[in-house]
Amino acid sequence: MSQVIVVNSNLKIANNLSDILESRDITVIKAGSDNSKPNFLGIDLVGYQADTVVCSDIFEKEVGGSSKLVAIARQAKLSKIIIISEDSSVNGIDIEQELGGAVRRVSISDFTDQYSLELIFNMCCPNISFSAGDIKTYELLSLAKRVANTDVTVFINGPTGSGKEVLANYLHENSSRKDEPFVAVNCAAIPENMLEAILFGHEKGAFTGASNANKGIFRAADKGTLLLDEISEMPLSLQAKLLRVLQERKVTPVGGQRDIDVDVRVLATSNRDMASEVNQSRFREDLYYRLNVFPLQTRNLSARVGDILPISIKILNKHYKDNHTIPYMTSGARELLLGHDWPGNVRELENTLQRALVLSRDNIIDENSIMIDKSLLNISNNSSIDTFADQLAFAKIT
Repeated sequence: MSQVIVVNSNLKIANNLSDILESRDITVIKAGSDNSKPNFLGIDLVGYQADTVVCSDIFEKEVGGSSKLVAIARQAKLSKIIIISEDSSVNGIDIEQELGGAVRRVSISDFTDQYSLELIFNMCCPNISFSAGDIKTYELLSLAKRVANTDVTVFINGPTGSGKEVLANYLHENSSRKDEPFVAVNCAAIPENMLEAILFGHEKGAFTGASNANKGIFRAADKGTLLLDEISEMPLSLQAKLLRVLQERKVTPVGGQRDIDVDVRVLATSNRDMASEVNQSRFREDLYYRLNVFPLQTRNLSARVGDILPISIKILNKHYKDNHTIPYMTSGARELLLGHDWPGNVRELENTLQRALVLSRDNIIDENSIMIDKSLLNISNNSSIDTFADQLAFAKIT
């Protein structure tokens, strides 16, 4: 479990930031600057495993300046210091880096601004794979974490672009297999005549073009986790062979004569109604029940509005060319994102934010930078900007 030290002394954002961290299963160590325990200045942090400390610029001055604060952090084996200051002249939030990113100075004009809080959370916990803010999403993550500690097969069902593969990765990262391979294969993207060889491997000369042996996806994921993405697209002829592998934990390479043991935790995903697929004989009932030991369901982005800003910040961090900071998003831009239905889910949101980065100015994303493709929605003909092309022409990019 991640841990973050928050030094409360003169830190106005302390309570709001602590609430966000704790709501997302991050342990907050509320350190004092006096004789209270745990005592940050006295390095009374035995038993804690935090690598980040958040404090105010006033606290920095109290301890003797930046060099003294860095020395204390190093003694406490902390790798990251986030120093918060209040500055009414800043447009939202301003971030500067020192010592190669080990120290980040964050100036904020409004300590209650949700976007600023999300940015600081992301600085504290950049390696969290699943970004969320919606209560039901956290209930899903809590359930996923519980099942992650077992080896049962998990079936993740949900709409296209709703984060099924991200959730699968989350399961792997929270399992006992986290240090072993995580291998994902999209069953819909591989030609039917090659899928068996790719999954189970093949011997040299097993078919035309097989000039070398290949161990296959199952053996590549040995001791780790294998994700069978969009498994509903797997041909019926191969489903029976997959069922045997899941039952016996052995694979037989194409052209091979002997079984090979495999130790793999299997996850599967689909965007289809699997009950209907089974009833219409497009998917084997016995394989479905073998895979559906523990079902998890992802939701459309429109059903979890609280996730939009945390996901947006994760996406902006991924695509922004300057890794020191990311643009500030105005309230008008945020309202546009929060008010859209997102029929394309997270993939559509990512496309929209990539466009916004191109159109942003002076490190600010405003409403003119947000161009939403409305072609998938039933837009009234009375709208002043009906098409994506109209929006592009309307955007202020001069």
